[in-house]
Amino acid sequence: MVATIEDLHADVLACALRRLDGRSLAAASCATAGLRALAADPDTWRALCLAEWPSLAAQHWLLSAVPPRRLFADASPFPCPDAGEPGAGGLPARLVSAVDVYYRGEPVLYRVVETPASSPWFLSSPFRVEAVDCKKPAPVAAAFSPAEFELSWVVVDPARGRAVNVSSRRAVALGRHWYTGEMLVRFAVVLGGCNFETTVACSEEAGHVSEVSLAVENADGAAVSGEGALRLLAAAMEGRRRGGEREREEAKARYEVFVKSKKGRKESKARREVLVDLCCSAASAVAVLAFFATVVLR
Repeated sequence: MVATIEDLHADVLACALRRLDGRSLAAASCATAGLRALAADPDTWRALCLAEWPSLAAQHWLLSAVPPRRLFADASPFPCPDAGEPGAGGLPARLVSAVDVYYRGEPVLYRVVETPASSPWFLSSPFRVEAVDCKKPAPVAAAFSPAEFELSWVVVDPARGRAVNVSSRRAVALGRHWYTGEMLVRFAVVLGGCNFETTVACSEEAGHVSEVSLAVENADGAAVSGEGALRLLAAAMEGRRRGGEREREEAKARYEVFVKSKKGRKESKARREVLVDLCCSAASAVAVLAFFATVVLR
């Protein structure tokens, strides 16, 4: 008699499935009906979500508001960059951000930030969410290389039970703050023609992170309002997803295209402004000369 994997006790199989990553678990559930039933266990997906995003450990209610399997399916892959308009559900009234910073694969900083999103002030102001306040820097390590940071920023709409990850996971750009000299590590995804950019400011000497913030800018480099960002997030939550390791490199490539396009638009706008200034100056000069000519020839 030929033994199969299903001859193992269900508890043994369940323990084995909990050691798989999300993609492997989803693939295993397609093998047999028995594995599909075991893979559908909410506790298995809950353990997977907690392992992937340690920030959720202190906020277990999130895994009740959003079923763990749905949360993983929404937040693990990348959102489609061509986000359209949100559906009939309208805009989120409250956002919850689960922010996890990793160094060499290990979590070193995690926060959960709740943001009321229905007030007129929020809707009309530039969208910005801070996970770490510069007045309260968070210790990370005695010595670290900022380029090896990875970041996950999962935005959750608890009322609708949907989520989206707005981080490129790996850094898309590195730079120095012009005044403090701190290293600025940038993570970004482009959604609907706008750039969702997370900035991690860290000090290599002090071994701490002084800022982790999310902001949104449009193609001209102007800040997007809270209402505009909510529309983009709602559309991304309802939209398609794209998975695979290749997406991390494509996210960086889309960011570089966005930055290049923004720079080109700014230069084009500056040239137009110079041309308008020259035309105005020329018109003013002609008007002055005409006035003097009229006075002299009178």
